[in-house]
Parts: sequence; structure tokens; C-alpha cells
Amino acid sequence: MANILVIGPHPDDQELGMGGTIARLAEQGHSVLLLDATNGEPTPHGTVETRQREAQEAAAILSPPGNPVRRTLLDLPNRFVTAMIDARHKIAGVIRAHQAQVLFVPYPEDAHPDHRAITRLAEDARFDAKLTGLSMPGDEGRPPVYPKWLFYYYATHLRIVPSPTFCIDIAPQLDRKMGAIRAYHSQFGVNPVNRPVVEWVRSQAVYFGSRIGTPAAEPFWSREPLGLGGLGELVR
Repeated sequence: MANILVIGPHPDDQELGMGGTIARLAEQGHSVLLLDATNGEPTPHGTVETRQREAQEAAAILSPPGNPVRRTLLDLPNRFVTAMIDARHKIAGVIRAHQAQVLFVPYPEDAHPDHRAITRLAEDARFDAKLTGLSMPGDEGRPPVYPKWLFYYYATHLRIVPSPTFCIDIAPQLDRKMGAIRAYHSQFGVNPVNRPVVEWVRSQAVYFGSRIGTPAAEPFWSREPLGLGGLGELVR
């Protein structure tokens, strides 16, 4: 089983982009940690306390019995995230503390400056987490580690059509993904501007499922080549 770190600029980005995959990975026994880089506030109908409560509820919805999806907050300044070295080292500290073997981060093209900044920080933190003789804030004394895989999920604010490297079947997890998104009532319930987002996300999952022959799927992108031991998982 692998230690997996899913990094989101704001609470709800992970659920929107790959909530079904988070649930599936946890069901498979992997140790999944969600890192919220910022608290996501202020928003028109949210508060820091409300958003944190919603984030914990969403993680609980995605958790299978006996293997909870854990969540931690880095608390960088929302709307003011920049690729500074102190922020990079804080993320590197979380990578070490979790001994992450797999990282998921937002797709690098995005209209939201926080999203672009967090992705760049995470890419650089992946490297810094392996440096010997250098402690990182929050690393809990764990040794240097270099995550083998870095994958990108789509949390884009741009009006682009994803062109993924691969898709993960989330048909059994789709309802839990949607439940986790609805847990953010301050964002997608009371805010009329954002209410349609929930159905858009479901429709996208159905579309990408149709591309791989399943009822629902989530798309991912990779800069690095994927290694396969055979075609068994590709053939349906």
C-alpha cells in the first residue's frame, strides 16, 4: 500500500477534481492525506470555522470503514499564495511527515493564481523533501523522501476541455464524491452562483466514464511516463 498526498489550494478543490479517486484509493487500503494549502476564506457565504467543519465532513464521507481519509491545513494566505521558499519548505515538511510516495496536485494551467502557485510549490517541494542534512518545518523528524509519482488532477478555472493522460473508474464512488462536494454547503448550497457546479462536475464524470467504457471516471495528466507491467488493467 502507498502513502498518498493530495494537495489542494483550497478546501473543496480535491473533492471537485478527484473526490471519487480519493475514495477509491482509500477503499483499496492506501493511506490518503489531504493537504489544504489555505483555509479558502473569505468567501461570500463562508467562514473559517464553517469551511473547516465542511472539509472534515467531506473527508469523512470519502472515508471507508477502518481507513479514514485524513486532512491537514497548511494555512497559507488565501488569495495571496506565492512561490516563496518558506511555503515550499512547509509543503516539503508535510511530504516528509506523511512519507508520501504519490503526489496529486492541480493541473498547472489555471485562471486562479493560487492554483498555479500551489502546483509550482508542490513540484519544487517534491525535490526539497529529498534533500539530506536539511530539516523541513513540520517534518516530524521523518527522513528525506522523494515521491515516485506526481500526477495532476483537473481543478481548473479555465474554460478548457481536459486532455488527460489517463482516467480512473469511479462509478462505485460517484455518489460519495457528490456527497463530499455537497458537504461544502457554504460554497455550493447557499451560494446561487455556484449551485450549478455540482451538476457540471457529475456530468464531467459521466462524460469521462464514457471515454473508458464505465459509468463515471475522473481525468488525470502526467508529465512523466507511466510504467506498466502489462496490459491487464487496460483491456476491458
